[in-house]
Amino acid sequence: MLKLNFLLSNGIIAALYIALTIGLAPMSYGPIQVRVSEFMTLLAFVNKKYIPGLVIGCFLANLGSPFGITDMAVGTLATFLAVYPMQYCPNLITASLLPVIANGVLIGLELYYLAAIPGNVSVWTTMVYIGAGEFLSVTVLGVFIMKMLLKNEKFKTYLENKF
Repeated sequence: MLKLNFLLSNGIIAALYIALTIGLAPMSYGPIQVRVSEFMTLLAFVNKKYIPGLVIGCFLANLGSPFGITDMAVGTLATFLAVYPMQYCPNLITASLLPVIANGVLIGLELYYLAAIPGNVSVWTTMVYIGAGEFLSVTVLGVFIMKMLLKNEKFKTYLENKF
């Protein structure tokens, strides 16, 4: 039963991430993006059991990316590097900065080299654009949503359940 709960929870997380990412395209892809689904990465701060669903959700959502297999690999790596260390963060705000940094650097580099960005835009500018979108999604929207969700004791108990 515990394994089934784990699989179902992560399946739901992955499906929601995919639906939000693809459903809100084209703002989910490209050199200037705000991937709203990224607010969900904060679930890994609440409970590390959600890491597989977030990583798989990112991988599958990137099937819709114009950068194909490269975005599937780089985006998934960025998500993993952001969500895995969240379990060691002291607070939600600190945790929210991990996806900003990981995606800003990795996705910024990826898009700089793949998106045919005009020559007057530096790699650093591309990283800042991606990081800014991530900051809006995770640190602004995500922290607000997560704090609201965690105020509900039943929901908080469910999220924190270690099965």
